[in-house]
Amino acid sequence: MKSILQILLAMLVILAPAAVGVAAGQAVEPGNPVVSDYILGPEDQILIRALDAVEISDKPVLIGTSGDITLPMVGRLRASGLTVMQLEAELLSRLKSYIHDPQVSVSVVEFRSQPVSVLGAVTNAGVIQLRGHKTLFEVISEAGGLKNDAGNRIKITRPIKNGPIHLPTAAADSSGQFSVAEVSVKSIMEGRNPQENIQIKPNDVISIPRAELIYVIGAVGRPGGFVLSEREHISVLQALSMAEGLDRLASGRNARILRSSGDALTRTEIPVDVKKILTGRTNDVQMAVNDILFIPTSATKSATVRGIEAAIQLGTGIAIWRR
Repeated sequence: MKSILQILLAMLVILAPAAVGVAAGQAVEPGNPVVSDYILGPEDQILIRALDAVEISDKPVLIGTSGDITLPMVGRLRASGLTVMQLEAELLSRLKSYIHDPQVSVSVVEFRSQPVSVLGAVTNAGVIQLRGHKTLFEVISEAGGLKNDAGNRIKITRPIKNGPIHLPTAAADSSGQFSVAEVSVKSIMEGRNPQENIQIKPNDVISIPRAELIYVIGAVGRPGGFVLSEREHISVLQALSMAEGLDRLASGRNARILRSSGDALTRTEIPVDVKKILTGRTNDVQMAVNDILFIPTSATKSATVRGIEAAIQLGTGIAIWRR
């Protein structure tokens, strides 16, 4: 006979996306030109090509933490805060003292000066580089998009010194050093309110918390975790409806709610007679956030809490359904 864990795993739809780290510095991909209005900053690495100026041509140059670069013939030059075109113009102006009709081009070979942290329920959480002007939606997309278990709100945190967040919900945090605002996930991902899809600035932190969920596993049509709306309360009947009802092998009389006991390590078993609830012979039961409604078959009705939780926690978890 199969173990209870094997039986439970057969009921689950396991998702296994590969976790990918995101580097703080991002190199330019071939064929991906940099926009000329990109504003250079400390730690960016540039490549200067200058006709008849072999001393500086085709040599990678790192913009120092002070924002300056130092080059033969050119000397010390403030690069931070200039666009690529402005730096080209400044180099041309200085090289005219040494070269007749100088030709100069500047490209960014590695971006490091515009970091944005994207945290929480995205595919590739970590630090990305803006590489110019990007909206909230574009930054989330660059981080691989939202995971299925993403919550309903997106939080943007910005240092006060970098300017305000142009959203009605923006307010200073308790330290007075950061501006914090929230927007709806649906508003951004579905383009419902373009004004909320704000421009992201360097050193912003974008946080997408994991959603509040309830789980229905076992002998149902669509087992998995179900994302709750804000302040939503779900009953056993509603949870069964989201899970497309009992299947023909379900032992509804032996159903159980597995509820966290407060220490996040143990769960309390609450017997639930789903058959009686469905026929109106007993009252519906309210579920709490992170409750697991387990519907056994006759073969699995003695399943242990530990076995069920092991099945849910294996890998990246069970399928998550958004409504």
